Amino acid sequence: MAAVNYDKMSVKELNDHIARAQKALNAAKERERADLKHKIASLAENAGFSVGELFGSRGRGKTAAIKYQNPDNRSETWTGRGRKPNWLVAKLSKGAKIQDFAV
Repeated sequence: MAAVNYDKMSVKELNDHIARAQKALNAAKERERADLKHKIASLAENAGFSVGELFGSRGRGKTAAIKYQNPDNRSETWTGRGRKPNWLVAKLSKGAKIQDFAV
């Protein structure tokens, strides 16, 4: 590989070089990650296990059920956990009751 003279590069050239290097680094990490996952899966399979049996599931368990829905836009929902969504806050500030949006 040819040596790169960074001292003579402009700021734009340096930024472009950094961006290309970062892309290459991310791609290399992803390749190594995929290779390692394949090796681990092969070792587990050869021993008669699945990766899930050895390390557990990645999921956090059950997802929360939808408890509230915007009647004006059915795709806007809320499980009742975390911050209230903006659509619900706006409706409640206009005098609506939370029970009006229960599913």
